[in-house]
Amino acid sequence: MPAGPGVQAVTPGAPAQWHRVLTLLADVSLFIGTRSVWTQAASHRLVLAGVISVCYASILVSGVLALTVRRARSLARLDLVVLLTALTLTLCNWALNHAGGDEAALTTQAAREFVSGHAVYGRPWPWLFHGKGIALTPTTSGGYDFTYGYPPLTPLLTAPFLWLGHGGAPATAAATAALLAGAVVLWRMLPGPWRSAATMVCLGFGFLPTYGRQGYPAIVAMALLVPVVVRWPRIGAGGRLGAAGIARAACLGAACAAQQLPWFVTPFLLAGVYAVRRGELGGRAAGLVVLRILGVAAATWLLVNAYFVVREPGSWLGGIALPLTQGAVLHGQGLVGISLYFTHGSDRLDWYGHASALLATALLALFALFVRRLGPAATVLPWCAFYLATRSQDGYYLMMTPLWLAAAITVPLSDFARAWQPRPRWLTGARRRPALVGAVVLLVLPALVSAALAVTGRPPLRMDVAAVRRASGDAVSALTLRVTNAGSDPLTPHYMLTVGQGMSRYWSLARGPATIPPHATATVELWAPSGRFVLPAKKSAHFRLRAFTADPQTLSTRDVQRAELGVPPAGRDVRPRRG
Repeated sequence: MPAGPGVQAVTPGAPAQWHRVLTLLADVSLFIGTRSVWTQAASHRLVLAGVISVCYASILVSGVLALTVRRARSLARLDLVVLLTALTLTLCNWALNHAGGDEAALTTQAAREFVSGHAVYGRPWPWLFHGKGIALTPTTSGGYDFTYGYPPLTPLLTAPFLWLGHGGAPATAAATAALLAGAVVLWRMLPGPWRSAATMVCLGFGFLPTYGRQGYPAIVAMALLVPVVVRWPRIGAGGRLGAAGIARAACLGAACAAQQLPWFVTPFLLAGVYAVRRGELGGRAAGLVVLRILGVAAATWLLVNAYFVVREPGSWLGGIALPLTQGAVLHGQGLVGISLYFTHGSDRLDWYGHASALLATALLALFALFVRRLGPAATVLPWCAFYLATRSQDGYYLMMTPLWLAAAITVPLSDFARAWQPRPRWLTGARRRPALVGAVVLLVLPALVSAALAVTGRPPLRMDVAAVRRASGDAVSALTLRVTNAGSDPLTPHYMLTVGQGMSRYWSLARGPATIPPHATATVELWAPSGRFVLPAKKSAHFRLRAFTADPQTLSTRDVQRAELGVPPAGRDVRPRRG
């Protein structure tokens, strides 16, 4: 019987319309950034330009086929073509841009030191950053972090790529290879119609390949977490891990040996597995399953770290804990932006760290209390705590987004329908709902109070520009400041002049006291880094004078007008008049 008006006839074996749309979106996402890569290749790498042009043809043909193929099997094959095109474009982009940044430079140097039989941790390598345009990580103590501060798996994986030469290329190759492998594994493990989503998130949008080309160890950790997260509530089903469960536990341990971010998601996954298995098998059997997972993961982690534990135990422990202890200055798009850009600083910066730790603990407790509702969000919840941290850059969220996708597709709410939820006596009974609401408030409130204390802190130092010494018409060589400590603690400030967002290099103290007593005023003379600080010609440039202290951690900021630095006000014509 023919279909009536407005009714679409369904062909047996035809793909679902949403599958067509998903394939098309993944295909379209490959346009992002491709033109700039082709432009770069066309100037001096014609072979790569030709390969990219073929990829353009593949994108166009795939777009047509995504809308016209009649069989689901044909569309599944087209998903593979889109993946192969994305892999090719990612490799072309790496071939053109593989110098990397600070993460790549440090990881490559760590790999070289390991291969040479030297110590990896606790050794500063400042020459990696001199004159190479690589970003520095300033600390509140007035220095910079020149040491390797990650677990050792990524340098071990980088070692086979050292033949690529100097610079950060070996680390970027290792990270990019890990990203490609993670994308292929995620694509393969997802249900057929959803596979193009893996292509789009891992390779199409462009931000993950960018982090790979920067050599971030977190990319390696993310790739190792992919097989762990896909259908993770089924780990240990029936009380047995099996070969697949053991492999997943080993991947979890390896991920924790590659970078610190997996340390934060692991408790959520283990708590979720325990809740699901306890609902299925009971408390004792569920505990045994979690212990087996922990045992395999810990054995893998120790195997990767064993050489360093034996050879340099103290510096190794300090190195892998460095991101938590280094005292790096504020940075990121989270709540710290209030102290960085909307106020003039805070004398309670430590409370950002307290707020982040308290929120992470609260979220884990809430996850356990409401696992039937929050279970699928186990791969997203841990990163919420970083929004309150002193280092809240968006990379912490972006680099783990493939795990979000894996959970969204393979971890439905129904997997947690019978999961165990702890319910103490005071959370049950007639007043159950008010008690649960009160528990949520009590868990989250300490983090919110800590965040409020950090945000509402006042800058302890007041700074005024007393004199400016010019190195040239567009550069400053020295600043003389009058600094008043309005706080009740002696402070040892470290000064920098920044333009726009982000940090700059510290200015050295040439004259004046290093430590300013409470309620005292001092005059200090500062010398610009490298002898000169070039003032940007942009009229919209925003100058900020910042002073960090380490104990206690504080930030004081003063907006500096252009005229105070000897720069003509914006919009003023500075050309000399003709006589």
